[in-house]
Amino acid sequence: MALRLGDEAPNFTAETTEGTLHFHEWIGTDWVIFFSHPADYTPVCTTELGTAAKYKDAFDQRHVKMIAISVDPLESHRSWINDINETQHTTVNFPLIADPDKKIATLYDMLHPNASTNATVRSVFIIGPDKKIKLTLTYPASTGRNFNELLRVIDSLQLTADYSVATPANWEDGQDVVIVPAVSDADIPAKFPKGHTRVKPYLRTTPQPNR
Repeated sequence: MALRLGDEAPNFTAETTEGTLHFHEWIGTDWVIFFSHPADYTPVCTTELGTAAKYKDAFDQRHVKMIAISVDPLESHRSWINDINETQHTTVNFPLIADPDKKIATLYDMLHPNASTNATVRSVFIIGPDKKIKLTLTYPASTGRNFNELLRVIDSLQLTADYSVATPANWEDGQDVVIVPAVSDADIPAKFPKGHTRVKPYLRTTPQPNR
């Protein structure tokens, strides 16, 4: 059965390019972005892993750990990393999981027979410090991921986890947010001292509370 939002991210132990990893223990109190690749030595994935490495500081600032997986063995991962570093002008600085027996890929429903019988699809899981799945995305093999969008989503997830707000369409960090319906008009001044705008009874906006 496919994993759903709010499910606990399945735990596992795996061999990675940075040693043996016990997933829940490795998460600790951080957030995680866990993403899969169809196979090593594939062109789009090469650009993605190089881009992810360049974004590591931005993820670190948000207390988000990155980790990737494909069903190739560890030796292949290590060799491929050399190509990634060379062609993308970076240094891969996060672990790549080796999953040749497809156990983890199966655990996370990354194998989609309609897309491929022997390689993982491009899945993304964002996992919170509570080990719960906060977001899932699945890309086709032909479309590279947008890491700016993944950062934007993480900003929204972290904000809305701490405050009684939601983020509107195309929201970017620093912009106004929406007050959730569960907050009554009477409670708004205490919760949102920066003020608010009442567009409709169900649509009330306020400046981003943590900025």
